[in-house]
Amino acid sequence: MTELISSGLVRGLGIGSTYALLAVGFVIIYRATGVINFAQPALMILGAYATSVLATGAGLPFPVAVLAAMAVLAAVGMATERVALRPMVGRQPFAAAMVTVGVLTVLFVVAHRLIGTQVRTVGDPWGLQRAELFGVSVAQVDLAKIVVSMVAIGAVGLFLARSRLGLAMRATSMDQEVALAQGVDVGRMFSLAWGISAALAALAGMLIGTSAGGFEAITALVALKALPVVIVGGLDSIKGAVYAGLLIGVAEALTRLYQPRYAEWLGANVDVVVPYVIMIVVLVVRPYGLFGTREVERV
Repeated sequence: MTELISSGLVRGLGIGSTYALLAVGFVIIYRATGVINFAQPALMILGAYATSVLATGAGLPFPVAVLAAMAVLAAVGMATERVALRPMVGRQPFAAAMVTVGVLTVLFVVAHRLIGTQVRTVGDPWGLQRAELFGVSVAQVDLAKIVVSMVAIGAVGLFLARSRLGLAMRATSMDQEVALAQGVDVGRMFSLAWGISAALAALAGMLIGTSAGGFEAITALVALKALPVVIVGGLDSIKGAVYAGLLIGVAEALTRLYQPRYAEWLGANVDVVVPYVIMIVVLVVRPYGLFGTREVERV
């Protein structure tokens, strides 16, 4: 029983790490532009497809294929921002968010045409092998999800904290007008934010695609679970996205493990709604999320 619990925790942390990776992409765009990017699921599945084509079709070494797919999706994200979102600068955030819904629809149609109805795989970098972790047998793919996601998020955090471009992005997220007055190319920062977000989505797509079942076009809906994550953690908090992603991933995995045994009367697939239940509970207690910035309006 202890081994079963530990294995479930690691599986939940693996799932949660992927959610966190997607949520950080949401946060980066929101902090830079004030817009929630609903196109993230389509960018994720296109990233999985690009990795599949480059790794299994073109025969590139897997790490090279992943980096190339991230670069391709970064270019797609930057082009999307330039064509669809740049004209919305100065408009209401709600209007810009609706544009991202349109982008989601267009990119999802493209992904469906490319992938079709078949199940694809990005290759077999970790396989179905299991590894021993503190005496507990866990799937290598779960460990890979945790390590790759945390390394990627850490790299983005260092970039934002230490580099000149990262400093410019942070200045833009704090006050666009002041950043513009200080010589920061705000439009370039918007584009960079979309590029980083799309690259992270591609990496998350790769991690989801390495699961035993592979991926298909409809797998893009998995990325919608990043919305409860980013809301629970706080729309403008990268740290909150990480903690909330791990929390929701573990809660989902443990629900899948124990609910059929102790609460079968709830029916099947209860774990699917767990992220949204957690989101509702947190919003009742802390409307700005666990780590979100509380906005104070003076009347």
